[in-house]
Amino acid sequence: MIKISTSTIGFIVLLFMGTATAQKATAKYAFSIQQCVEYASKNNAQVQNALVGVQIQQQVNRGITAMALPTVSANTGVTNYIDIPTSLLPGQIFGQPAGTYIPVQFGTKFNANAGLQLQQVLFDGQVFVGLRARGTAIEYQKKNVEVTEENIKVNIYKVYYQLVVSKTQVEILDANIARIEKLLHDTRELYKNGFAEKLDVDKLSVQQSNQETEKTKTLNNIEIGYLGLKTLMGMPVKDELILTDKITEDQIKNGLADTAYEYSQRKEFQYLNIVKKLDDYNIKRYQLSYFPTLSLSGSYSKNAQRNTFDFFGPGDWFTTSYLAVNIAIPIFDGFLKDSKVKQSRYELQQTVNNIDNLKLSIDSDVEQAKIRFRSAILTMDNQKKNMILAESVYNQTKKKFEAGTGSNTEISTAQTDLISAQTNYISATYDAVVAKVDYYKSIGKL
Repeated sequence: MIKISTSTIGFIVLLFMGTATAQKATAKYAFSIQQCVEYASKNNAQVQNALVGVQIQQQVNRGITAMALPTVSANTGVTNYIDIPTSLLPGQIFGQPAGTYIPVQFGTKFNANAGLQLQQVLFDGQVFVGLRARGTAIEYQKKNVEVTEENIKVNIYKVYYQLVVSKTQVEILDANIARIEKLLHDTRELYKNGFAEKLDVDKLSVQQSNQETEKTKTLNNIEIGYLGLKTLMGMPVKDELILTDKITEDQIKNGLADTAYEYSQRKEFQYLNIVKKLDDYNIKRYQLSYFPTLSLSGSYSKNAQRNTFDFFGPGDWFTTSYLAVNIAIPIFDGFLKDSKVKQSRYELQQTVNNIDNLKLSIDSDVEQAKIRFRSAILTMDNQKKNMILAESVYNQTKKKFEAGTGSNTEISTAQTDLISAQTNYISATYDAVVAKVDYYKSIGKL
């Protein structure tokens, strides 16, 4: 029995503990929006499945190529005739009366054979169309990857920049809390000196509590937003993600004048055009099925017959070989090929209709996104003006209150109006970010 010392056991335990700790270690990433998109292109499950689709198509293409290449097979076997087959020969051959038969056995007890067979397609219209369509089929799967990546990218852009804007929201909440705390402190002092009521202190306390609650809710929503962004990217939720990009109003407004677009810039349009190419190939495939198919076959084999199992000893092995050209001419199949050709033409017409409809949809998307983008920018500007005005009103009301010429009701109202204006501004900024992403998506320039 092998004995392990206590110190060795301790070392092994520490080693496993270190391994477990390393496995639980979390990664930390500081990503720009582009880095988030690149990370998602490598880790998002939908994108990965789309990439696997490309690999699957590559193997399908290999199968199509194999149909045009020669196939070679080999076979060998040994037959042991427990009862040798019996044949009947006419009796006349041996001078017997007509209508009589003599049973005879031909062959030997053991038979062995070994051979090679060759098959080669010389002409098959469907196979040749399949060979020509291989590149388009790969292009179709790759375009599917791009469409999937773009859909993920749109959502990443929206969530990323909403989280960036949320930093401003937290800063505003902190400023509100600090402002209310200062006002609450001053009101308490006035209350102690008999210049304010207990009700005024209580109202401000409620406002302070409400703002702290709002901050807690906002921080929770931000945390949920980070979890959503990580999920979109395919990042483990335990990893730490820091957003490095910032966004300003000028950045949001930038691009509003960019109105030029082409249908070909949209991934969906590119995708449908590839589908149209595949439909064309499908029609050609069925049309060429009317043509004869031409193939070459060949065989080379050795055959030996023995009464005893001694094939590895001396004896004759007889050779059989041939080459054959085979022509299969389709004559009538119950109009099956005709139905396939017409069906594939109808499918092509559906694709053409989808392309025309997509053009109309793109035009509509662009116009609607443009209207929403402009409206969102206008709303954001107006809400910012309202927020600045509300802050000015609050500051003036606060000065009047501190000078003893204003009431607590006035300053509470001003405070409420300011918070409402700030909330509206943040909401308008969120909407403007989303509107810009949708607009750039509509013109195919995201």
